[in-house]
Amino acid sequence: MHQPLLTFKHNYTGVLNGISSNYSKGCLEGVNRKIKQIERTAYGYRNFSHLLIRIRLEENIVKEKEPNNYFLVA
Repeated sequence: MHQPLLTFKHNYTGVLNGISSNYSKGCLEGVNRKIKQIERTAYGYRNFSHLLIRIRLEENIVKEKEPNNYFLVA
């Protein structure tokens, strides 16, 4: 119990700023959790770019390609 109290005392001003602030890191922590989950489930990706593409698809940053409709002539 002594060590956590020393850490709290060392970071006292930061703790007070965090308590008094209206900002939250909830959204950022949610994104980090989702990325870590993708890394765990997709352990076998060949390279890092495939992982980045998967993260962008999950976060709807990059939309999937539309199907090619050239052959659907009415």
